[in-house]
Amino acid sequence: MSVEKVDTLVVGGGQAGVGMSEHLSKCGVPHLILERGRIAERWRSQRWDSLVANGPAWHDRFPGMEFPRTGPDDFAPKEEVADYFVAYAKQINAPIRCGVEVKLVQRNVGRPGFRVETSDRVIEANSIVAATGPFQIPVIPPVVPREAGMLQIHSSAYRNPEQLPKGAVLVVGAGSSGVQIADELQRAGKRVYLSVGPHDRPPRAYRGRDCCWWLGVLGKWEAEAPGPGTEHVTIAVTGARGGETIDFRRLAAQGLTLVGMTNAYQDGVMSFAPDLAKNIARGDASLMSLLDEADAYVACNGLDLPEEPAARRIDPDPECMSDPILELDLAEAGLSAIIWATGFAVDHSWLKVDAFDEKGRPRHQRGVSTEPGIYFLGLPWQSRRGSSFIWGVWHDAKHVADRISTQRKYLAYHAAAKREPVDA
Repeated sequence: MSVEKVDTLVVGGGQAGVGMSEHLSKCGVPHLILERGRIAERWRSQRWDSLVANGPAWHDRFPGMEFPRTGPDDFAPKEEVADYFVAYAKQINAPIRCGVEVKLVQRNVGRPGFRVETSDRVIEANSIVAATGPFQIPVIPPVVPREAGMLQIHSSAYRNPEQLPKGAVLVVGAGSSGVQIADELQRAGKRVYLSVGPHDRPPRAYRGRDCCWWLGVLGKWEAEAPGPGTEHVTIAVTGARGGETIDFRRLAAQGLTLVGMTNAYQDGVMSFAPDLAKNIARGDASLMSLLDEADAYVACNGLDLPEEPAARRIDPDPECMSDPILELDLAEAGLSAIIWATGFAVDHSWLKVDAFDEKGRPRHQRGVSTEPGIYFLGLPWQSRRGSSFIWGVWHDAKHVADRISTQRKYLAYHAAAKREPVDA
């Protein structure tokens, strides 16, 4: 079988791959995108049925297209998000080849470029862009053994309440996914325990503006690195039911039982850390801090935005906070399922190049790898706080495409110089 040759190969046809294609085309860089599933596959098949985007449609999109069915201040359902990227790829004529998995990338020996083994054929490329995103391998901590006799699934495998057996549910993880799933299950009549760890809790909206707007005008999207100790802190925010500020005390009053971080399991008993009140207090502090900054911004700039004192109201602690559960006998509680909303790990095992540190993390500067010809896109904090968001990945793609284009010009000069006659 003949070897296919391309200038730049983009691995992944989600938001990162589509954004990358737009900027490569603008730079005149010939390229091909390989996607093992469908365009934006994870939005369709690895998210629950009722999921909507966490940011309003005016913000969570590419500059070149608006959402056709969702209003600018509303939150697009997951299927519309996937359809959006399909339509965007068509609009920019992105050269995406679906149903092809990249299995191995290795540098050519003694000549430029890389050899790429795929499920379809062998491809050679001068540059590789790993645009597979941050949500690749579901992480389930090895806490509860399989033989414990209950359903255990990751949040990426959850679809709807009808999927679960009768009985109570423990949701581990109180970021956006965990909170929304726990809330949905409780509203469906399930007895729900929610394990809450450290988190930030921004307002959904404040003084008539969405938190995405506040993060923008306050310059927080542009932060280039997370603060000390906050690299893995989850963000509790939701666009469900039109968007509302997540309030753990309200969820408890609604019927959820809050517990601290999940510690261990032994002989049918789950133990939790005595940190629930501390974790919720931390979330409260992050909320108040942002409200303070927003108020100061309004005063400094003389903006006509209505005051909202109700946003600062903190309800009394529910019993599950004042008298926290530290151990739970799962059988006595009637618990039949655990949903692990515990995040993802990246998988670059197919990329056999010298581009990673001793912990397997990409070595790069704004997506430009230390290994010449290798680039990354869609990584958390790739260049700023907003890098793994839809709009953020588009801007990062512009930078990466420019770097690829610049390298091609250097190589074109080298090739032309070799052809020029040397004066005697």
